[in-house]
Amino acid sequence: LDDLGLPVRIVDRPFDLTPATPFSQDHDHASYDADAVNRYWRVLVQADRIFQQFRGRFVGKSSPVHLYWHSFDLALTRFSGKAVDLPDGTDPVTRDAYSHEVISFGFWPGDPKVREPHFYSYTAPQPDGLTDQPLQPEAAHWTSSGSGSLALLPYDVVRTAPDPDETLLQFLESAYQAGCRTAGWDTDAFQRS
Repeated sequence: LDDLGLPVRIVDRPFDLTPATPFSQDHDHASYDADAVNRYWRVLVQADRIFQQFRGRFVGKSSPVHLYWHSFDLALTRFSGKAVDLPDGTDPVTRDAYSHEVISFGFWPGDPKVREPHFYSYTAPQPDGLTDQPLQPEAAHWTSSGSGSLALLPYDVVRTAPDPDETLLQFLESAYQAGCRTAGWDTDAFQRS
């Protein structure tokens, strides 16, 4: 990028992760398992294919399908267009990400709290009654994430389903409808006719 006259400054530390050891000093996380990386890539390719299909059903503003490097989740967000008043002191990243109502969807390989890979969805700000809403398929459930609630569907449920594509689409649509109902989104305005 420098050759194009676009200087880039790389911040040498993780964002929002602990420990926040600068990358240039982190020698503990230097392993590379090519087989695991290939398996993960294959999962992302399939998840992206379904996320693109799901994204195409929505005529409102949505993000492209994208990868968050800090937790390696593949994500897609739909926006209602309604601005949100965030409290004073909200950090700049959160202020930018949640300045408007959103319903987000994604796949992530898990973390110390959720040890297995899952598909997820959340609505922000979280409306009252969200976690009382039904999810599909039956294995999908609501859980508290500490900053709100997540709809979760284990990856293995999708992987082993007779129709994995339809199973994932059912989950995404049910989580979307749950968020829409409780947040008061005009779903008819966002559907293809």
